[in-house]
Amino acid sequence: MNRTKMTAALGVAAAFLATALAPAAFAQSGRQKDKNNMRNIGIAAGALAGHQLLKGKTTNALVLGAGAAYAGKKYEDQRKAQRRDENARRRYGYRRNR
Repeated sequence: MNRTKMTAALGVAAAFLATALAPAAFAQSGRQKDKNNMRNIGIAAGALAGHQLLKGKTTNALVLGAGAAYAGKKYEDQRKAQRRDENARRRYGYRRNR
């Protein structure tokens, strides 16, 4: 009974997040989407790593922690690249028509 309630709660939460975040996903550029995906994957993998660590599954926690660190690095790399692009556009006077 408890497991079914937990599964139902996770399903409702996933449906809510999908409907809440869907409009924002369409309004983003490709680089912004990739950057946000890496951030979200890093957060999720870090949370799962902590959960696995609390359950005593250290191998799973290490793998998930490594995945979170990799996603964090990719996020930072994309954030810096996006900043470089913005600075170059500003420097050379490029303006996108909106």
